[in-house]
Amino acid sequence: MADFARARALLQQFKKGTYLHGLGVMPRVGAAVAKHGKRALLLRPKFEASEAFVKQIRDSMDAAGVTRIGEIPGARPNAPYEDVARITAELKKLNPDVIVSFGGGSTIDAVKAAEVMRTLGGAYENYYGMGLVGKALAQAGRTLTPHVAIQTAASSAAHLTKYSNITDMATGQKKLIIDESIVPIQPVFDYNVTFGAPAELTADGALDGCSHCLEVLYGAVGKPHYGLVEEIAREAIQAVVKFLPQAMAAPRDAEAREALGLATDLGGYAIMVGGTNGGHLTSFSLVDVVAHGRACAILNPYYTVFFAPAIQAPLRVVGGIYEAAGYAPHGIANLSGRELGVAVARAMIAFQQKIGFPTRLGDVPAFTPAHITRALTAAKNPQLKSKLENMPVALTADLVDEYMGLVLEAAKTGDLGLIRNLA
Repeated sequence: MADFARARALLQQFKKGTYLHGLGVMPRVGAAVAKHGKRALLLRPKFEASEAFVKQIRDSMDAAGVTRIGEIPGARPNAPYEDVARITAELKKLNPDVIVSFGGGSTIDAVKAAEVMRTLGGAYENYYGMGLVGKALAQAGRTLTPHVAIQTAASSAAHLTKYSNITDMATGQKKLIIDESIVPIQPVFDYNVTFGAPAELTADGALDGCSHCLEVLYGAVGKPHYGLVEEIAREAIQAVVKFLPQAMAAPRDAEAREALGLATDLGGYAIMVGGTNGGHLTSFSLVDVVAHGRACAILNPYYTVFFAPAIQAPLRVVGGIYEAAGYAPHGIANLSGRELGVAVARAMIAFQQKIGFPTRLGDVPAFTPAHITRALTAAKNPQLKSKLENMPVALTADLVDEYMGLVLEAAKTGDLGLIRNLA
């Protein structure tokens, strides 16, 4: 059996003992909910496989004396505006004193945004960016309703974080609220829920969590929190590289499922310490053609080459993980500069090929050059400037077309040689 003690200790450190997670924890949900309110609105998925877990949640809440005043569907993938509006209306009508969301990142993110809209009103645009919700709450003298977020997918770690991604499906553009005020007061993740996840969903989620760690690690160079981020990223990326193929081959392998749950939870820790950058920024413009985690996984090898001269220490960490797993050549740590970046990128691509993932945007059905145009335009939007600021190279809006444009052309074709490094 693998030793997950360090991963568990890091999560304990992160959430200071408040995080309810592991194999078989769902029956303890009711007691956790009861600490925050007695009149609960439950949001839940509607697929048949979720019913047994929904029953556990209901029974546990009943036993804890929590009244369910409503039970409504969660959100569709990518948390469309329309779903956020529907949930906002239900919150206004029912006025719960605790909200319980059982779902993946889209449902949890939609609840975060809906409760902001229910409490503060106004336009979504008022809250995109960093720290604007907390400021508005302070000015209004209000607080958000406690949110118990029960995760169903080893992926986004939305149950642990300050992020809410919501999407305008008409334009295909995702935007982001970033605020400590929207962190769920009680996160829960019973890793048993993931046993029925299909192989593709498992891979998308695991590589989303891996991308969280990778991008934050790249952006942490030279910052005081680098040592912590390196430890988080090492634990998480090692777990994904080792256990993702195992979970895809044997979906009910408890060890592999716990490993991926812990790894993606650590991805949540990473993005609360630092922020994501290139892969996530571009993925926000691809929501109509490819799953988020898959988009990040495709893009990050190409951003790795672009960032390479500025991220030598992270590349040696990541390269060592892929070398130990057999995806990178022996002695990769002896390389340097762009050459090291190219070697790590090729190792990442080799891993993706092993699990049957696309490695170029050009391999994604329905991808068009218009998506590159959309991504470059979004990168210059001030509401997404945090992603540019998190990059390990000083890429400003006026340099986006020249340098990021080549990264995306390389990602489209698979030609790493197209990428130019910023001097």
